[in-house]
Amino acid sequence: MLLIQRARRYSPHSEEKDWAILTEVGKLLGAEEVVSEDSFDTFLHSIQLLNTSLSKGNLSTDKPLVLSMGRAPQTLNYLSTLEGKGVCVLNPTAGVRACQRSNIERVMRENHLPLPPSEGEKGYWLKRGDQSAETQEDVCYCANRTELELAKEHFRRRGIVDFIVQAHVEGDLIKFYGVEGTKFFRCFYPCDDGETKFGAELQNGISHHFSYSKEQLQHDAEQLSRLLQTPIYGGDAIIRADGTYVIIDFNDWPSYSRCRQEAAQAIVERVRQL
Repeated sequence: MLLIQRARRYSPHSEEKDWAILTEVGKLLGAEEVVSEDSFDTFLHSIQLLNTSLSKGNLSTDKPLVLSMGRAPQTLNYLSTLEGKGVCVLNPTAGVRACQRSNIERVMRENHLPLPPSEGEKGYWLKRGDQSAETQEDVCYCANRTELELAKEHFRRRGIVDFIVQAHVEGDLIKFYGVEGTKFFRCFYPCDDGETKFGAELQNGISHHFSYSKEQLQHDAEQLSRLLQTPIYGGDAIIRADGTYVIIDFNDWPSYSRCRQEAAQAIVERVRQL
């Protein structure tokens, strides 16, 4: 078995958390070595040992397994080749590629999943659409249309032409974590515990803990995970005062730092279903 940690650029301020969840899963499966895609030569060397070192550890089948957070194009290309040879990769490379914001928004719209409107009176969020945020500048709040157009121009100067615009939705920000095909689904309020990546979460202010259907949110998140072929997933949602909600972000393989041990057990359960 091989466990691959994503490169630092794809997980700013979360490298140790990524390593921790992979290590936790590896311990449960009898494979504790984690390889970072930052060291691609080392990664390739580990892959080349496939026939001798890739096994399913404590699992009942001999089909090789790779548990990967990797997002770099060269990583996904190589893992795609392995998938073609029968190696099982979680999350599948097709799922990782599908988790580009612009594609996620399209899939949600086509399947009538709750997403923010494109117009509103409380400001806008401009988000890089071709991949997850790598820097604080990849997601920015704009108070009005003038600021939004200036921010778009700044994106273009940076070479970013694929982006999405979401109207700001007032309400409680929650982070959710799940593993498709298991009962595991957890929600947390980042504005309560102060754990934040870039600080943008604070735009929503204090949490009011509005009542909402966690079961319906899990249903919608699971549907999206299946559509995107991303069984190990996380995301963000806004809960309005009336209990309705919108999903504002969706990610392949989060770090699960708020619920690491439970998540690791659920990931192992998902692996055993393969």
